[in-house]
Order: sequence, then structure tokens, then C-alpha cells
Amino acid sequence: MKYEEIIIEKREYELLRQIISNADHNKDKTYKASIEKLTDELKSATIINNENMPIEVVRFNSIVTVQMPFGEPKSFQIVTPDKSDISKNKLSILAPMGLALFGYAVSDEIMWQFPSGINAIKILDVEQPDTLQKE
Repeated sequence: MKYEEIIIEKREYELLRQIISNADHNKDKTYKASIEKLTDELKSATIINNENMPIEVVRFNSIVTVQMPFGEPKSFQIVTPDKSDISKNKLSILAPMGLALFGYAVSDEIMWQFPSGINAIKILDVEQPDTLQKE
């Protein structure tokens, strides 16, 4: 892991906690496990101001290129649930992959529970086209 723990911008941390608290009703086991793992990670996350936020850390609206254990690298934009559109590679923060990547940085490798089982994801690249601070 590039940093000691996940890094989250202060405003995005508050938004993420609100989104997670509103998502508690979902009954899917994989989804619940992803929410629980991220909630656990948030307890030790480093919360920082936008101006100190490293550019290589995955956050809201980041375009993330990842390598899965199978296939070619894929790029996704991590978005709020209302902007999710997988046909446009816009992945909800609440999707297992979105939950897995949030707060991690380029070159991090994450082991995460997906519907297909536990898989390693390696972050190859992160672009910051439009963070929430710019909206």
C-alpha cells in the first residue's frame, strides 16, 4: 500500500459516510461485505483537505485504470450512485469495485470480495478530471 491507510478528502469523507448510511437496506451478501470492509477502513482513514489531497488517490469522479487477475486493464470513473452508468464506464461508489478502490492510490493492490470470489485488483492509473471540489 502506497500510504499507511486509505486517504480521503474531508468533504468526500462526509458524503461517503452519508451514502453508506443510506445504503444499509441492501440485502446482498457481497454488497454488505463490501460496505462493512469500507466502513472498517474509514475508521483508520487519513482525512485531509482538498489542497493536500494526493493526485494519485482514488476519489469521487476519479478515472481509475485497474488490472484484474483476468483480461485487459479496464478504466472506470467512480461516481455517486445517482450518476452510475456502467455502459459509460461510470461505476457507483457503492458497487463492490467502487468500494474496493476508494481512497487507494496508484500501484496499490487490493484483495476484495466480489460476487465471483476474492480477487486482487491493481491500480495502474488514476486521473482527476473533475473532483467534487470543482463542482
